[in-house]
Amino acid sequence: MFRSTVGSLAALNFARMGHEVELYEYREDLRKQEYYPHGRSINLALSARGRKALAAVGLEQEVLSTAIPMRGRMLHNLRGQTSVVLYDPCHNQCLYSVGRKQINELLLNACDKFPNISCHFEHKLVGANINEGQLEFRLLPEQQPLEVQADLIVGCDGAFSSLRQQLVRTPGFNYSQEYINTGYLELCIPAKHGEFQMPPNYLHIWPRDSFMMIALPNQDKSFTVTLSMPFEKFAEIKTHEQLLDFFRLNFVDTLPLIGQEQLIKDFFKTRPQHLVSIKCQPYHYQDKALILGDAAHAMVPYYGQGMNTGMEDLTLLCSILDQQLPLDVSLAQFTEQRWPDAHAICDLAMYNYVEMRDLTKRLSFRCRKWLDTMLFRLFPTKWVPLYNSVSFSSMPYSQCILNRQWQDRVLGKALNITLFTGALAGIAGAFYIRRFR
Repeated sequence: MFRSTVGSLAALNFARMGHEVELYEYREDLRKQEYYPHGRSINLALSARGRKALAAVGLEQEVLSTAIPMRGRMLHNLRGQTSVVLYDPCHNQCLYSVGRKQINELLLNACDKFPNISCHFEHKLVGANINEGQLEFRLLPEQQPLEVQADLIVGCDGAFSSLRQQLVRTPGFNYSQEYINTGYLELCIPAKHGEFQMPPNYLHIWPRDSFMMIALPNQDKSFTVTLSMPFEKFAEIKTHEQLLDFFRLNFVDTLPLIGQEQLIKDFFKTRPQHLVSIKCQPYHYQDKALILGDAAHAMVPYYGQGMNTGMEDLTLLCSILDQQLPLDVSLAQFTEQRWPDAHAICDLAMYNYVEMRDLTKRLSFRCRKWLDTMLFRLFPTKWVPLYNSVSFSSMPYSQCILNRQWQDRVLGKALNITLFTGALAGIAGAFYIRRFR
């Protein structure tokens, strides 16, 4: 049982291994939808880990052909002035803004080319007996029941995974979730005369200490805008005029881009959505069931690694399955190798929210970014900045954190030595002046 981006990619990988794959999806076939549902964060930020997984099934270049490169962050201050912080000034690596609908259509079309993949849409999972490999679906909209038998059940069914709910009931399954006191609301900067209204090759950020707004470019020359802030702050905005005053104060440069009428319509159309971080383990049950992607490790979206992490799950899983070990051994090995890194990226995503909304506009952040870049140029294999290791390498996420901690210790010692040397020089200078005055 699969779902969405990671599910379709999983289906492709299993099919390429020669397995018969039945792909079940709760929603209708998105290829029949003219518009993607509003409020579902249309963009995905594709980075090295996702690219590697797509390359393994021969789809990387096809995805990149319509993706929009984002070379850095463009920061917008209160006056509407902008500055740029490049992601990788040393090697010019970039992220790619990918339309969720486009990549899912591409993956589903690829699935259709395999005779051993069957896709079933509008099937809602309502029950599972994982010991017996049995699944119970309801066919929408008639609610007609359907029972399915599987040798291995694979759930890629999101942060509120139905399959994970079954695994939670098994002995030894650890599970935790954390909702942050920040909600998000999706807005849009439309295209104007068929062109982007802002420079398209950047992730745009409006950092405002306790809240922020970001915008990613779309293939139709619009920008998907995500406003993230505490629920209490959302609740303070009750009227149209309060909303416009809020934007005049905090995001003045976006008002003419979004348009006052469209802003009012989109803001009050829906409620701010919750954000949850989920950690669990193990990701498997014997040789019967497995969860991947957000079902195994949902994270807040502020590192842009959710999809990439899910895709990297498959890179690791396939490398283990290629060893031809017994299936229960392979799945256990996958869990053991994956959970420390999955937990690590969940923590990093939490940290990056603080960085994006607050730290990016601080002098200390820019100084550290400059120092990391300089050392990266001098020692490209020894000094890899945290963001580069997460987004532009396959370094395990847990190792990315350890690498950053080592860098902090090195810089801390260097700073202490500098301060100590400066103090000694100051004392020696004072003594010299006093002795020979």
